Amino acid sequence: MAANRPLLDLLASLVSSKNATPAQIALAWLLALKPSIVPIPGTRKLHRPKENLGAVAIKLTSAEVHEINAATSKIEVHGARGTGQEQYC
Repeated sequence: MAANRPLLDLLASLVSSKNATPAQIALAWLLALKPSIVPIPGTRKLHRPKENLGAVAIKLTSAEVHEINAATSKIEVHGARGTGQEQYC
């Protein structure tokens, strides 16, 4: 977690300034990268698809997109990707 903190801090600042969820910021970023990108988020909870749709209304500035791109290029994300089989507390 400590190694991923810089990326989490950047996302937290955008979450706060855009009044959005982390998932919405991630989806808004993907949508801002290229109009041809179609994110397909998975979910196990019924309220998440509606939350995810809120990403369409979030407009990231070119400076914000650049900041996310710069941060992600500098950060080596640690840890394995979830398999969906984990148990969360």
